[in-house]
Amino acid sequence: MLYGELMSGGYDGGSDILDQCTIGVEAGEIAVIVGPNGAGKSTAMKAIFGLLSLHNGTVSLNGRDVTKLSPQDRVREGMSFVPQVRNVFTGMTVEENLEMGGFIRGDDFSGTMSEVFKLFPVLYEKRNQRAGELSGGQRQQVAVGRALMTKPRVLMLDEPTAGVSPIVMDELFNRVIDIARSGIAILMVEQNAKQALSIADKGYVMVQGRNRYTDTGLALLSNPEVRRSFLGG
Repeated sequence: MLYGELMSGGYDGGSDILDQCTIGVEAGEIAVIVGPNGAGKSTAMKAIFGLLSLHNGTVSLNGRDVTKLSPQDRVREGMSFVPQVRNVFTGMTVEENLEMGGFIRGDDFSGTMSEVFKLFPVLYEKRNQRAGELSGGQRQQVAVGRALMTKPRVLMLDEPTAGVSPIVMDELFNRVIDIARSGIAILMVEQNAKQALSIADKGYVMVQGRNRYTDTGLALLSNPEVRRSFLGG
């Protein structure tokens, strides 16, 4: 489905952050990238989405090489990315935010909006409220909902539970599971490693821009070295 293979690169003018990093996810799977701060987790996701250039490696979606495509063209191919910050239009209503996600399609997206409201009922209740007036967890729901409006094959989430309460985190993870069950591939960077790996079909532990461990989420959770070094014992 989506694969970034042997990726090496960094931000313009800087040294490499990624060092032959490989990340992949299949349709209906949840893949989680974890690791210490500065490991290159978010950078790997941005590289897959085309937000930084690679001098080595490839990115493919459904067997097609998309390495040279712009982020906008990758969205048209079926990729959708939710950044950690500045991921909603605060001056617009919830409904207007969702509409912004649907415009790229050029067709009737009312059915998709109904699906988003069914997935996140609070957004329907607050559809006429400005996104800037919502709680952090509700804003994350808006951001994910807007990404889903593009009808993606792959949904990429950069630290979706950052700064939210444990209850909201559990709710967001439950919705991520629901989205994956609909057939969408989920690629997620998470600091809440234990919780994220517990719902992951596939897990990647990154250190200094490289893959240190790759396995199922449950296998990584039960790996003594992973637990000791990255999960707090």
